Amino acid sequence: MDVYGALRELHQEKRKLDAAITALEAGLRQSTRGAAKRRGRKSMGSEERVLVSERMRKYWEAKRMAATQAASANGSPHADVHLNGVSSPPATVA
Repeated sequence: MDVYGALRELHQEKRKLDAAITALEAGLRQSTRGAAKRRGRKSMGSEERVLVSERMRKYWEAKRMAATQAASANGSPHADVHLNGVSSPPATVA
């Protein structure tokens, strides 16, 4: 039995395995770096931005209407109550 030949083949196989392991580990490191870069908010396209803007405009308009109706139902002299509960200052007469 050729022990030296068997050892030589095993060392060659070990070098190939080490190279394959190194390449796989490098690929894993690169893929995890790419995932870290994608963190944060998703960017919106212009069409989606317009839809969100319209939806929020309707939402706040409904909130203002509800606040105005609540103020007038409570008998408040100022029907123009803002959402934070502070009415607008009275108009000054010059």
